[in-house]
Amino acid sequence: MAERTQSGGCLCGAVRYHTSARLRDVVACHCSQCQKTHGNFAAYTAVETADLMFDEERGLAWFASSDKAARGFCRECGASLFWHPSFASYTAVAAGTLDQPTGLRLVRHIFTADKPDWYEIGDGLEQVAQSQYGNS
Repeated sequence: MAERTQSGGCLCGAVRYHTSARLRDVVACHCSQCQKTHGNFAAYTAVETADLMFDEERGLAWFASSDKAARGFCRECGASLFWHPSFASYTAVAAGTLDQPTGLRLVRHIFTADKPDWYEIGDGLEQVAQSQYGNS
């Protein structure tokens, strides 16, 4: 887990964020919503929502992708940045939007039952057919 201040943002800079809290290691989500949002599976870390601070948020917009979650993105460049579940106090942060180095590592795959047929998961990490939390 990272223990130093981490920062990140979108492609155009209209959303910049930081946190001094510990980030969860990265989970790859293969659900159909992540596929549609990212064009592939999505890799997310997470932090308590109260610990996620914004340096710039003029481009930040939220889309209620289901009755259980909202997705944060940049309305200017289209970058997919966040996933916030209504049933929890954390916000998932798209790992690719973090500034390097992160010190994080990929630890598991979720919603592997929804994985498309054009790739295989061969890294030997834990695979969970649905959500790791029982909610999605």
